[in-house]
Amino acid sequence: MDLVTALARARGPQAPGPDSPAGPAVRPWPGPARPLPDAGAGQLDLGRLLRLSLAASDASGRLRPAPSAGALHPVDARLVVGTDCPLPPGYYGYDPLRHLVHRLGPAPDDPRPGATVELTVTARRTISHYGHRAWPLLLLDTGHAAAALWLAARSLGVGHATADLDGRSESPLAAVRFVPPDTPRSVAGAPAPGDLTARRSARPPLGGAPPRGLLRTVLAAAVEASAGELAWCAAVGPPHPGLVEPAADGTLRRLAAGDARPALAAWAAGQSWIADTGAVLLGHGCPSDAEAPRIRRAHLRAGFAVHMAHVTAGRHGLASRPVGSWQQADLGAALGAAPGGDWIVHGLALGTTHSGEGTP
Repeated sequence: MDLVTALARARGPQAPGPDSPAGPAVRPWPGPARPLPDAGAGQLDLGRLLRLSLAASDASGRLRPAPSAGALHPVDARLVVGTDCPLPPGYYGYDPLRHLVHRLGPAPDDPRPGATVELTVTARRTISHYGHRAWPLLLLDTGHAAAALWLAARSLGVGHATADLDGRSESPLAAVRFVPPDTPRSVAGAPAPGDLTARRSARPPLGGAPPRGLLRTVLAAAVEASAGELAWCAAVGPPHPGLVEPAADGTLRRLAAGDARPALAAWAAGQSWIADTGAVLLGHGCPSDAEAPRIRRAHLRAGFAVHMAHVTAGRHGLASRPVGSWQQADLGAALGAAPGGDWIVHGLALGTTHSGEGTP
């Protein structure tokens, strides 16, 4: 099935069928595994980068720094290692459960300094639970993984990082490139390593409306990270329920009146707890007539942006939980525009109280 058809089906009301086996938790890379050596002076610290971004922290593999729909973690990472790295130049497959790599082949001729992490997916893992709703979630998960890698580089000051989320490639879906610095340097505003290893999706319910200033801050993080690919707003509850969006002067302006959270709960696969959450951040766009590259780009950017907002929320003491599965969520039509032009792509539930799991 092509991606355009897959997205149309995922946005429809049809429920997925029964679960099927998810298969191995990690892609079975060929060849013997080897540890990631410690980085020397002037080298890119690949081991710490991957530990802060993709590595599992429990034996089941469910607890990882990057959120994933259903904790299924379908994203696979292949390393293209050049010079100035603790590993010899070459291609490597990464095992996030054991934090080991498998050498896949020699490097390209004249390898560049640094390394690139190419992100692909094992679709079966997400399809096993979400069925025909899987493909948007696979793309969102990939965007989250790219953001986790990018943030790890900023946190460690290990080099310049660039994320390729242009959507033109089916494989890899995304890539993050790292160029080692002459010396590690601090990055203003970067999260601490502890912020990254502690991030978790808070378990519902997420009560309590975030203060307006913090809501602006979290929205701003999403807007900046989406690079103009999506528009952003937030649904808030009483005492002034409605949809608000960032204004040019940095304030929040009212987009629509009325409490949208019950409708969002119905659109988000019937997750009733959303109707009572403190606020719901929404990234929207990606019209029905979007072609495959734009669909990929919009969803990759949405995952990247929600990840940035998720980490920003945690650093300011808010509980948050990404919400990726949306059906019949035609926000534009709900606000009076022509149908099919403005769909919800990704969301982030926010609150000041939570059940205890996923404490910021």
